[in-house]
Amino acid sequence: MSKPPSPRNLADNEAQSIVSNLRVSPRKLNLVAAMIRDLPAQSAVATLTFSKRRIAHQVKKALESAIANAENNHQLDVDRLIVTRAEVGRSIVMRRFHARGRGRASRVEKWFSHLKIVVTEREQDEAAQPRDASVAGRVRGVVAADRARRSGTGANASGGAA
Repeated sequence: MSKPPSPRNLADNEAQSIVSNLRVSPRKLNLVAAMIRDLPAQSAVATLTFSKRRIAHQVKKALESAIANAENNHQLDVDRLIVTRAEVGRSIVMRRFHARGRGRASRVEKWFSHLKIVVTEREQDEAAQPRDASVAGRVRGVVAADRARRSGTGANASGGAA
């Protein structure tokens, strides 16, 4: 006897790819994930191909896996896929020590991350919609929001330290 299969968490026009334990901090991975959110799949692959970030190669592999899952497992049209979600989560933290002067030690934390990419097949009438913001502008927005969160100020702060 076996238990019944669990219901599918995604819609019929969606496919996903999950990568666990990527050796990069979640903050750095989220910068790369922000570059591909809400982009057409082929445009996202091109963006990741020419990105200078080290982790972009592994994010590209995960995106290509999600595209292959959509095509082979769910019979979706590859030309109409868009990246609807690129979720980043925390994984384990390796803790090492760094020897300091006078017999002391400080902790070095090596962060790991999880990545989940969901692609959705868009409808025919949605295919001609232009994007409203550039990739660089969206990354700048993510960086600014992260700085504001770390400094404890609001989103409309002047950018100075509190």
